[in-house]
Amino acid sequence: MRWRTAAAAAFAGMLLSPVALAGCGLTSGSPMVDDVRPGSVGQGLPLKGADLTVTSKNFSENIVLGQIMGLAFEAAGANVLDRTNIQGSIGAREAIRSGGADAMYEYTGTAWITYLGHDKPIADPQAQWRAVAEADIRNGIVWLPPATLDNTYALALNRANEKKYGTRTLSDVARLSRTDPGAVSLCVESEFAARNDGLPGMAKRYDMRVPASSVQKMDGGIIYTQVSGGSSCTFGEVFTTDGRIKAMNLVVMRDDKHFFPNYNAAPEINAKAMRKYPAIKEVLDPITAKLNDDVARELNAKVDVEGEDPHAVAKDWLVREGFIREG
Repeated sequence: MRWRTAAAAAFAGMLLSPVALAGCGLTSGSPMVDDVRPGSVGQGLPLKGADLTVTSKNFSENIVLGQIMGLAFEAAGANVLDRTNIQGSIGAREAIRSGGADAMYEYTGTAWITYLGHDKPIADPQAQWRAVAEADIRNGIVWLPPATLDNTYALALNRANEKKYGTRTLSDVARLSRTDPGAVSLCVESEFAARNDGLPGMAKRYDMRVPASSVQKMDGGIIYTQVSGGSSCTFGEVFTTDGRIKAMNLVVMRDDKHFFPNYNAAPEINAKAMRKYPAIKEVLDPITAKLNDDVARELNAKVDVEGEDPHAVAKDWLVREGFIREG
C-alpha cells in the first residue's frame, strides 16, 4: 500500500512517458458501462459529457474505492474509463500527477511520508490531511475532504501463538525478539520491508531485532493464510481495515508508541481535471463522509473472504446507501 526507497523517490520524480505508462499498466482500461443513475448524488447530471479515468492500487480495499468513485461519476453523467488495479503505490500516484488518470482514493499517511518525504507523521488526522493537501498543490494534485476510514499497518498473529507468547503490543513483540529471537518471524510485503513507515522504521522505533533470515516477503493475500497457520511466520503485516482479520480470528498488536501514521482515505484528483469538472467535489463528498473502518471491513470481507467481485461490491453498497440507483 505504501512504499519509499531511493529508487522509488527517483521514479516519483519522473514524468510518465509512454514507456513508463506501460510499466504502470496504464496503456489499457475498460469503459464502465453500468446502467446507473443519480440517487442522493449526481442529481442534475453535473458531470454529463465529462471523460474521467479512475485508478487505484492493486489491493482489494483500494480497488473497491476506485470502483465506488467510478460508479458515482457514471451516475452523475460522466464517461468513465476504469484503470484500477495498478501495481504498487508509485504507479497509481504518478498516473494522477501526470494526468494519465484523473482520480483515485489515496491515503494521507502514504502521501505525507512516501510521496512528500516527511519522516514524522502528524498525529491529528485532520491536520495530517490539511498538511498533505497544502503541500500537494505544487504537484498539481487536489485533495478532497477525507474519510474517517483509517487503513493503517499492524502486525497480527493467530490465537494459538498469542496464547503461547502473550504479546499484545508492538513493544511486547520487540521484547520477545530480544529475549527469544527464534520466536519472532515475520511475513511481510516487499513494500513494507523497504519503507520508512514500514518494517525499517518500526524496527528502529521499537528496538525490534529481527534478522533478515526471519523475514519472508510475499504477496499480501498470502500473509493472512500464513499467519493463520502459524508455521511459516509468527507475525504478519496486516491492514487494520482488512476483513480477513476477523474471518481468520487473528489478533492485532497495538501500536503502543504510535509509530504508524494516520492513513485516512481521501479523493486525490488531478488539478486540471478538478478545474475542468469542479462538480467532482459535490459528487464525492457525501460518499467519502460515509466511509469508515466498519464499512471498509465489511466491503473488504466481501471481496477477500466471500470472493465477490469488487465492482459488484461497490455498486451494491452505493445502491444500498441510496447514493446511486440502478436502471
